[in-house]
Amino acid sequence: MPIESVHQIELNFVETGFSLIYNIFASLLLLLAALPTLMVIRNLPLFHRAARANNGIFPPVSVLIPARDEQHEISQAVEAVLNSTGIAFEVIVLDDHSIDRTAAIVSELAIRDARVRLALAPELPTGWNGKQHACWHLAQLAQYDHLLFIDADVRVTEDALTRLAAEFDRCGCALLSGFPRQITISLAERLLIPMMHFVLLGYLPLDRMRASSQPEFGAGCGQMFLTCKSDYLTSGGHAAIRQSRHDGLQLPRSYRRAGLKTDLFDGSDIASVRMYSGWSSLLQGLQKNATEGIANARLIGIFSFLLLGSAVLPVLTLAHAIFYDWPRITLGLLCIASLLSYAPRALLAARLQQSWLGVALHPLAVAIFIAVQWLAFIRQASGRSPIAWKGRL
Repeated sequence: MPIESVHQIELNFVETGFSLIYNIFASLLLLLAALPTLMVIRNLPLFHRAARANNGIFPPVSVLIPARDEQHEISQAVEAVLNSTGIAFEVIVLDDHSIDRTAAIVSELAIRDARVRLALAPELPTGWNGKQHACWHLAQLAQYDHLLFIDADVRVTEDALTRLAAEFDRCGCALLSGFPRQITISLAERLLIPMMHFVLLGYLPLDRMRASSQPEFGAGCGQMFLTCKSDYLTSGGHAAIRQSRHDGLQLPRSYRRAGLKTDLFDGSDIASVRMYSGWSSLLQGLQKNATEGIANARLIGIFSFLLLGSAVLPVLTLAHAIFYDWPRITLGLLCIASLLSYAPRALLAARLQQSWLGVALHPLAVAIFIAVQWLAFIRQASGRSPIAWKGRL
């Protein structure tokens, strides 16, 4: 056989081997991109909105708001609750050693409306996180059995309390969490805030969460929790997670460890919130509780693989493949994977009124999100102090 033919056979063999490797890699990226897409499609119908009240008679509720240096938020938060209809309620605001006018503003509201009470937080005990201590103390002050914890930056609608009560009764759970509509204004917010829904609905099967009592399936949003006092005390309440900075995850898991059912729903039509404003506060906020979410030794590796593989690598690899003229089959697989990488974020944006700019820049958002998780992980692993939040570690 001529030498040229032998070389051609060898060249064809090498090219076939590389094509196979390319196709296997592209198929892997396709599978990784398909996972959150299929999960979001499966979860969105289950991520329902709160039940309608239908003019029923609902038990009264204590609305509990922890507040530390919230002079720009607290008045609007309380007044929004005071506009509630169809249910009896009280509003207790716990001023947690604010150095601004938070307490004075709430005092003025309490003078105008007897349903409002101002309480002052005791000194923070050693071993407690500030918010968990404030919420635990608020629960002791509540006169009603139903306890609704909301953050000071949450704005509820007039029917929010009745809708929450109706949904709580419908689901039959011990702890119900609503996810308010996330108001995003800056580029940082539009990029990163929707990642909360992407990770939740892209990787947590809600049907299995509802069918299981395992703590690992517990999830919620710390901006809005509804429970009753007996279940709260049975679970240990916020005292059971006293050192935590991530009540959105840890409170549902503590309930589940006590054998109690938890659930969550789409609260975007009954409440809204703007969590952070701009890069600085947003990145600090993401880092402060990251180690209780993804940024730990058990999860950071697998979630880096899943998130980067589903949203970043398909787009980058497609660009590389086009430039270097990879095989057509590989290019086709990468095109499908790249389209799928945007699909879950687009579905969530359409349903939850999220930024379409954030959808277009989804690969960048995922890359930044993973980088923040690794920064938090390295910070903890190196023994450095945690990120300070509102003057506290």
